[in-house]
Amino acid sequence: MSYIGTPPSNAFTSLLKQDFSTSATTGYTLDHAVNNANDIALFINFVRQEPTAGYAASGTTLTLTSATASSDDMYCVYLGQALQTVNPANSSVGATQLASNAVTTAKILDANVTAAKLASGVLPTNTPAFQAYQGSASTYGAAITLITCNTEVFDSNSAYDTSAYRFTPQVAGKYFFYGQIYIASPGTNLTMQCRLSKNGSAFAVGDQNSAVNRDQAVVAHGSVDLNGSSDYVDLRGYNSSSVTTVAGSLYTYFGGYKLIT
Repeated sequence: MSYIGTPPSNAFTSLLKQDFSTSATTGYTLDHAVNNANDIALFINFVRQEPTAGYAASGTTLTLTSATASSDDMYCVYLGQALQTVNPANSSVGATQLASNAVTTAKILDANVTAAKLASGVLPTNTPAFQAYQGSASTYGAAITLITCNTEVFDSNSAYDTSAYRFTPQVAGKYFFYGQIYIASPGTNLTMQCRLSKNGSAFAVGDQNSAVNRDQAVVAHGSVDLNGSSDYVDLRGYNSSSVTTVAGSLYTYFGGYKLIT
């Protein structure tokens, strides 16, 4: 016959037994805490005692109705302390089943998640981050020229200036940047460059020559260290003769984000 529902896990169960060194007393200490007398089976001289009538139990305290003698043989079996070895089903353990101290700091620390970040409640993210694009086409000649990406797609920390067309994050670290310049029918045998610049000096350059007179894109991407105060990055272009860009978020754009290191 088939089984309906989740098949039970293979397991074994054993009951704990505790032997006592008896004396002329009614009070004994249990090795394991229990809720009440029904959680154990108590035997004195191999005769099972009646719970609550012959003894009481709470926590680790066992109290007999009558005192034993030092010659008595006494032991108990923990009925409420059954030990079971079983693997929980996949996705069956939730947050409420975990003790508050079960997940230690050492188990979740790595190079990016440090003890200090855990203590502050702030975990690493890829911010500051932004992306902007050129809202209207522009024409520039045979010179290195700032590309006017004046429309933001997003700007997590308000670090991109849509008037100066530059990104000036106030968080130090390593950043990754990318940019594309889309050029309308540049002509043939034209040298085109897309340049990512830090404080006016290029740190990544994409370069190509146009072989046919039709729209073409040139791209650049790279990483750089920024000091988090005065360093800025912008997108610049260079062509060996005058060209006109194609504006729009799909064509001429510039973006970047902080790397988690």
